[in-house]
Amino acid sequence: MFYHVKDLQFNARVSRPDPRFARILLEAFGGANGELTSAMQYFVQAFSCHNPFPDKYDMLMDIATEELAHLEIVGATIQMLLGPVNGEMKDAAETMDIRKLMDGKSAKEEFIQQAFTNPQCVVVAPGSPMLTDSNGNPWCGSFVSANAELTVDLQSNMANECRAKIGYENLLKFTEDPSVRETLIFLMTREVTHFQQFEAALNTIQPNFPPAVLQTSPKYSNLYFNLSKGEEFRGPWNEGQSSRLKEEWQYIDNSLEEVRKTNGLVDRKPEGTERTEKQVAQMDKQLSDEPSNEVLSATPEKELMWCDYQKSEKGSKK
Repeated sequence: MFYHVKDLQFNARVSRPDPRFARILLEAFGGANGELTSAMQYFVQAFSCHNPFPDKYDMLMDIATEELAHLEIVGATIQMLLGPVNGEMKDAAETMDIRKLMDGKSAKEEFIQQAFTNPQCVVVAPGSPMLTDSNGNPWCGSFVSANAELTVDLQSNMANECRAKIGYENLLKFTEDPSVRETLIFLMTREVTHFQQFEAALNTIQPNFPPAVLQTSPKYSNLYFNLSKGEEFRGPWNEGQSSRLKEEWQYIDNSLEEVRKTNGLVDRKPEGTERTEKQVAQMDKQLSDEPSNEVLSATPEKELMWCDYQKSEKGSKK
């Protein structure tokens, strides 16, 4: 159950209207990497965690709710940046308070022109944010990634927070308003916070790599194919030991020759690894059974009920 507190989580302020930046800021409102995407992604992911992983359900719902609070902060900031822009702006210009914000007719006309850099702000939804990106493309549910597998979803969320962080970092380059910058820095910082929270949650799941269940074939997991001509570069991605599976990278310099002599890699034997096909098969079976049993044992076969209201009431009295 949700309820709305009218106080913003952060004291969003604007020094003066700026319709041009309002348009750019729509990217954080209804863009692919905006606050609505984050809120919906974590919200949807939480449902599959409810019975088997109540701790992760709690975390995901908490962060999803905070992202909704951030969506409100961004929306409020956009609204303030649009200032007196509305559908009657042109006709009522001589009597509007816009004169108090600017000096002279030319400045006023420039302000109106800025508003029209995003016509939707004055035509479709006058003086109000919309669920679009900065170019007017509508928000889409396909932006949300939810796979009902925590080792996948949590890493996806970490990448999501990275994209959101760089988004705010880029937005900071387009405004000199100190009040707006304070808001953007707050929102950017929270992305880093959430990254760490998702990472900490991922680390409570062991093993968590490779993501999901199946452990992959040791015949192919440490191969690096040199598939380009010209100057070659070597680094920890193609020499030495791999970061997670701790296997020695096998550098395949002549990829075509390797593919042909191994019957399209099918006949290749594992090299540079202690993993064997037999060990992988055993781990696949073990790791398949454990999460399956964990989920099934936490899910009643009948008389399903999402909430225990008596338990919730006792908890609220503590």
